[in-house]
Amino acid sequence: MTEQPTTATVGEIVAADLRRAAIFDRYGIDFCCNGWRTLEDACAAAAADTMEVVRALDALPNAPVAADDNPAQWPIATLIDHIVSTHHAYVRAAMPTIARHVAKLVKVHGGRHPELAHVEARFAAVCGELEQHMRKEERVLFPYVRDLAKDGGCRGGRSPFGSVENPIRMMEREHADAGDALRDIRQLTRGYTTPEDGCRTYDIAMAELLQFEADLHRHVHLENNVLFPAAIRLERQW
Repeated sequence: MTEQPTTATVGEIVAADLRRAAIFDRYGIDFCCNGWRTLEDACAAAAADTMEVVRALDALPNAPVAADDNPAQWPIATLIDHIVSTHHAYVRAAMPTIARHVAKLVKVHGGRHPELAHVEARFAAVCGELEQHMRKEERVLFPYVRDLAKDGGCRGGRSPFGSVENPIRMMEREHADAGDALRDIRQLTRGYTTPEDGCRTYDIAMAELLQFEADLHRHVHLENNVLFPAAIRLERQW
């Protein structure tokens, strides 16, 4: 971490070494939707001690990050393939399973835990919004960015949406909405904690929601802080 001053943005810090995402998750630091914040500002927003976070980052093994392990150094097509095959695929597979488990919790425990009905409604909204969001990326934005990265691809041509910054702004707003919804769910569940009267399904559902949030953070980070800035730079080279 010594090469990253506290004035570096948290998006840049994670882009340089994805292992740092787990540290930020531990301290509740938003490195994806608000990846433009400096480390100092992000720590202040999360009520985390900056120097404690720096020490945790410094405690990571000091090993160079190989290009193959650093998404910031991948070709655009490789990065998009990874986002779709890893994160989009995970979201689509996880959403119905989590929804079923949460619905079971509402049926069995909803009388004693009325917050579960709010969790179910919030998660259902997230599912619908993310499915539409991923479809727009896969059918419109990502193909255009792939063409931008090709030598001669669509350079000089017209996009269906003007500058690539227009759909990127929309995608970033939708990322923020999803992040806000998961923060609401985290608060409603007291940090994805199973109550004393909870069952095994409760444990499973809380673990699944925690994993879903962690994956969303990495997913959004790769788009907001790596792919989208690269797409903007490529378009400006026309």
